Amino acid sequence: MKTSSKALIATALIVTSTFSFAQVIKGTNYQSPYCGCCKEWVKHMEDNGFELEMVYKENMTPTKIDLGIRPNYASCHTAEIEGYTFEGHVPAEDILRFIESKPERMIGLAVPGMPMGSPGMEYNDQKDPYEVLAFDENGRTMVWSRHNQ
Repeated sequence: MKTSSKALIATALIVTSTFSFAQVIKGTNYQSPYCGCCKEWVKHMEDNGFELEMVYKENMTPTKIDLGIRPNYASCHTAEIEGYTFEGHVPAEDILRFIESKPERMIGLAVPGMPMGSPGMEYNDQKDPYEVLAFDENGRTMVWSRHNQ
């Protein structure tokens, strides 16, 4: 076997090994047992390498307060992933970027309300523009990303 063939096979084995041992990002999602869009958001997250434990609650308010969610950026479900809080229909790509960058001062991301076209809120081709907000423990926010602009 030629050296280049051996190198190619070795590279293929390394790449295959890397993909088979990709780490799943685990977390917990709190939601109402009656919410369909929350289930769709969880599916979006699972499709993007996350594994979320589901905790169903009739009253989400105490959980949101405990996790630092202010009423002005609340949505239907709240997730805890890697020590951060994610509120509402935040795209998985934004969560991954947030976790990887570990921004100082910020404790999570939120998509206020339930904008059409956000993950879990897909309906036909309707796509409302929306912002993903990073927030700190004092309720201050900054725009993390914009979608459907």
